[in-house]
Amino acid sequence: MLPAQGGSSRRGPFSPPARGRAGAGAATRARLSARLGGGGPGRAAATAHGAAILREFAMAMLWKFMRVAKYSKTALSQEVKVRGTPVYSRHSSSRSVPSDFAANTPSSNIVELLGKAYPQDDYSNVTEKILSKVGKNLHNKKHHPLWLIKEQVKDHFYKQYIGRFGTPLFSVYDGLSPVVTVQQNFDSLLIPQGHASRKKEDNYYLNRDHMLRAHTSAHQWDLIHSGLDAFLAVGDVYRRDTIDNTHYPVFHQMEGVRLFSCHELFCSVKDGEDFQLFEQGHRTAHKQESHTMEAVRLVEFNLKQVLTKLMTHIFGDAGAQDKIGWAFGLGLERLAMILYDIPDIRLFWSEDERFLKQFIVPHICQKIKFQPLSKYPPLINDISFWLPSETYSKNDFYDLARTIGGDLIEKVVLLDEFTHPKTKKVSHCYRIIYRHPERTLTQDEVHDIHQAIEESAVRELGVEGRF
Repeated sequence: MLPAQGGSSRRGPFSPPARGRAGAGAATRARLSARLGGGGPGRAAATAHGAAILREFAMAMLWKFMRVAKYSKTALSQEVKVRGTPVYSRHSSSRSVPSDFAANTPSSNIVELLGKAYPQDDYSNVTEKILSKVGKNLHNKKHHPLWLIKEQVKDHFYKQYIGRFGTPLFSVYDGLSPVVTVQQNFDSLLIPQGHASRKKEDNYYLNRDHMLRAHTSAHQWDLIHSGLDAFLAVGDVYRRDTIDNTHYPVFHQMEGVRLFSCHELFCSVKDGEDFQLFEQGHRTAHKQESHTMEAVRLVEFNLKQVLTKLMTHIFGDAGAQDKIGWAFGLGLERLAMILYDIPDIRLFWSEDERFLKQFIVPHICQKIKFQPLSKYPPLINDISFWLPSETYSKNDFYDLARTIGGDLIEKVVLLDEFTHPKTKKVSHCYRIIYRHPERTLTQDEVHDIHQAIEESAVRELGVEGRF
């Protein structure tokens, strides 16, 4: 997907996109954008009814916090600080956040992230678990499997696509901040207001104006407006999602963009000087004229060649003025799991040397087959509750479970949905599968974590327990 360009919002062959939760597909008759997968504000003020009640309440919250924090263990990097109480659920009116974030609670609600302060509002829903991942930049850690994939793709583009002066045609940007504006993430790509992809249920918002990027496409507008015609953008992206061995709320993408002028596109075509990029039509502030079929077919063919060559290399045998182009997005975890036979996406965040040392190789293209650390047995517990009367999102529960159970949770499955015939109340039954990737869990550990999830679901999401 290419971003809008300047005041005229020119978008190459891409019309305003229909973007779903899993990513953006560019709507054009040639379908040029190939995306390969990856795949209540603030704490309500408490009214004091006497010193005794306050002391009793404080002691109860302290006990619950200590119990849950024992198992969450989501230590933040030094670049991430929170002043006040972080908000991660729109349902709660009185929160006790189960993490080290609750240690100091001044009056203002501010998130300090990567050296900047972001005031929280009714849109804030980023969790401390997610904030602890910001700045990790696994794709830049030498010998990490995601780094190996990134370096292989860079190596391929540097060698295959050379500019006029013998230098690489594609430039690479792998250090862009994951904090972007809503305008960068959505508006610059002409994603309409009210589109499903903007929902809080699917994104992590710092506030109404800032968020953690949901795709590396958030940087296309800025990079194209800086004068770039060919570039790769790599980074961590954040989406609220289900919990299983192939989904994680933080993953890594590589964005590729290539733009062509009329001369560049048709210079190698017989009688190419007679071809044009655009049909005769009307250009608006939101869309270019339609591209000619000849231009679309050539760009489509070029993108197919680029991706075919890249996949062979790895696995073996909106507008920009008067230009046309393609864009693709690769999920680095998806590629690494296939290439190295890594069975669980949580392993990419492991600091166990038994995992990391398998990827210390003398050459980035050396074949590696991941050797499992061990097949530790899972522990399974179910949880059932009545849903609150207001809007409920499964992603709210998934975020809560992740915050408390962390990466000890391998999968959460919705087993059953029941509607009471008389009251019409709806209940959900979830199965939570716990498995530590590096050791055997005890039933006592799981019992305490599971009970903390039950208590927090009632307190934070407003559900009614059926435990």
